[in-house]
Amino acid sequence: MSAATAETQTWTAPPPDSRRWTALAFIAIAQLMIALDATIVSIALPSAQSALGASDADRQWVVTAYALAFGGLLLLGGKVADYAGRKRAFLIGLAGFAVASAIGGAAPNFATLVAARALQGAFAALLAPTALSLLAVSFTQPRERATAFAVYGSIAGSGAAIGLLLGGALTQYLAWRWCLYVNIPIAVMAGIGGWLVLPAGSGRAKAALDLPGVVLAAGGMVALVYSSTAGIGLLAVGGLLLALFVFREARTANPLLPLRILTDRNRGGSYITVAMAIAGMFGAFLFLTYYLQVVLQFTPLQAGLAFLPMTIASQAGSWLIASRLMPYVAPRALMAPGAAVAAAGMALLTQLRADSAYLTLVLPAEVLLGLGISCVMVPAFSTATHGIDPREAGVASATVNTAQQIGGSLGTALLNSIAISATAAYAGPRAAALVHGFSVATGWGVVILLVGAIAAAVLINTGRPAPHRV
Repeated sequence: MSAATAETQTWTAPPPDSRRWTALAFIAIAQLMIALDATIVSIALPSAQSALGASDADRQWVVTAYALAFGGLLLLGGKVADYAGRKRAFLIGLAGFAVASAIGGAAPNFATLVAARALQGAFAALLAPTALSLLAVSFTQPRERATAFAVYGSIAGSGAAIGLLLGGALTQYLAWRWCLYVNIPIAVMAGIGGWLVLPAGSGRAKAALDLPGVVLAAGGMVALVYSSTAGIGLLAVGGLLLALFVFREARTANPLLPLRILTDRNRGGSYITVAMAIAGMFGAFLFLTYYLQVVLQFTPLQAGLAFLPMTIASQAGSWLIASRLMPYVAPRALMAPGAAVAAAGMALLTQLRADSAYLTLVLPAEVLLGLGISCVMVPAFSTATHGIDPREAGVASATVNTAQQIGGSLGTALLNSIAISATAAYAGPRAAALVHGFSVATGWGVVILLVGAIAAAVLINTGRPAPHRV
């Protein structure tokens, strides 16, 4: 008997909530806010740095502080959602994120901005797994689940690109502070809707919180994320702490992360595939952002608009391909080809030159990346949370979010380091050296995405969904 089958026999699914589709809309709004925040501040960073007098060495903390808090606290956030109740955790996460955004937008100095970004990350670590777990327990019928996860997957796949577009417009026409203030009305809208339509839940019976597990998991995740700027020594420390975390979880009565969630073949394959896909996508975002603004001299708004085709392709992949095929085909039949298509898009970027044309090279690469990544993310989110005991949906959802965070942070750091080294070794004009570095790094991005395709094809063996019987 598989682990997933054993889990599903421990609970009886309640009848579907009649308001689940309305709830989906507000869950999607909350997820969009989190997805936007991954990139919306990036385009505003040069303006914020100038306004607050930050140094070039310190500016990365605006991004790193968020990533450290988000990545380090995700598992704890998922556990809190399971114990406190998902509706309560959802509303607390939204309120905290809005307050942190207000503090950041009004920041009088750089230190306050960094602290506000860390606070945003902490509340995002509660909100992200809560939103995904709400979907996992609300939509169980294959066709409905495909639609719900198409919404979620399309947001996850295109939200970062939308953030670049919105960030460029806000920075150019208002001020960089609005890249933080914009979260407030979004959070208020999602909070009011969630309070009205989300089902109330009391959470799990209280049990002792695995405090050593919290410390080891948070410390390991922080070390892994921070290693992107501090070097390989901290990467080793992060690996050691996470190994100790696994050792601890295997022996405690109330684990922060029950290891059966990780050892299920299909979930584990989904986590690996998600990490690889996000690593490739965020690498593409990083290089294209600099290529468009530094090499091609696009304005922030023009750079944001240049990412719009990727967003459109991601939406098309989610709705016209993934959501329609998910009820009929095995997950890996979407995920493996999707990662391969994204790899083809990344391969086009290896041909970048200082005088390359956007329409003939960057545009088709964006379309392939958008289509491919969306066909990975939609079934991956569904598979990673399928068959889980609803009492553990929060921590299972936190784990797939953690895979995203690790993939995005480490993949970007690795590809950026490769690009910097290749640029430094290139003898030629500055623009040509930069583009050479980007093209070398995107070659490694192709490898990462192909590893994701292989992981999906080899590890994920669940079949196509069974026909739904009324």
